Amino acid sequence: MLNLHHLSSFVTLEQTGSFTLAGEQLGIGQSTVSQHIQRLETFLGQRLIERSTHQVRLTAEGEALLGYARSMLDINGKVSSLFTANRLRGRLRLGVSEDFVANRLTVILEDFIRLYPLVDLELTVALSGVLYQMQDNGDLDVVLAKRRLGDRLGRFLYREPLVWLARDPEILKAHDGVVPLIAFPQPSITRKVAQEALDRKGIAWRIVCTCGSLSGLVAAAQAGMGVLVQPRSMTPAALREITQGSLPALEDVEFVLVPRKGANPELVEALAARVVAKVAIAPHTP
Repeated sequence: MLNLHHLSSFVTLEQTGSFTLAGEQLGIGQSTVSQHIQRLETFLGQRLIERSTHQVRLTAEGEALLGYARSMLDINGKVSSLFTANRLRGRLRLGVSEDFVANRLTVILEDFIRLYPLVDLELTVALSGVLYQMQDNGDLDVVLAKRRLGDRLGRFLYREPLVWLARDPEILKAHDGVVPLIAFPQPSITRKVAQEALDRKGIAWRIVCTCGSLSGLVAAAQAGMGVLVQPRSMTPAALREITQGSLPALEDVEFVLVPRKGANPELVEALAARVVAKVAIAPHTP
């Protein structure tokens, strides 16, 4: 029979892309993860991991196994939850910023619902500022979002630089030096950081496109409408970073987890543990 520990190492390795990170997340050594993969390959008689490159990549057989492995771990988690004395249940109202959704939310939710199948998640996706307002009004239990440097709100997760992005880094020449900004509506942390940086340098700017959806902003930038500001690791396809010095440096932003006073502490801690485990693959503060 397939060993669930081996399958867990396999799925975690695929998520993190690293034997070292997979071991850290599972609380085991890198060599143990490697042994689990080897034993799984021996049992199935197929090579599951392509080891000829610096980055871990699944073979075709590994891709075929991945969905079944996730399903088996999911079933195991649900059965364990049904028969453990301290099973978590209830409702957790989670607010997540647009950029976090695009980058890391899937693997966090996948782990959470596998470990805590009796918890109902009510998910809200919006701008960081909007989420904080909703939380102040008592509409959200936990917020995963950005904060500016110097803010003390929430539990620090990681820090990341903001960058200027455009389809063509030479776009400013076509606008006579006036920066065409593509931005979220107010309140938006990235928009405010960009505008303040330009104002400090006396650089003219105008908003050419506003949208509450990150996918809409990315589409506008990919169409060549203007310049978009995003965390560096979240650079969308077909956009390039503007680095030649025509635009001022942008301050970093921090991603945080903010629980509401009165929220179920067990549910909050369970979610926080999954977030912290998954952001091990994210850039950390220098």
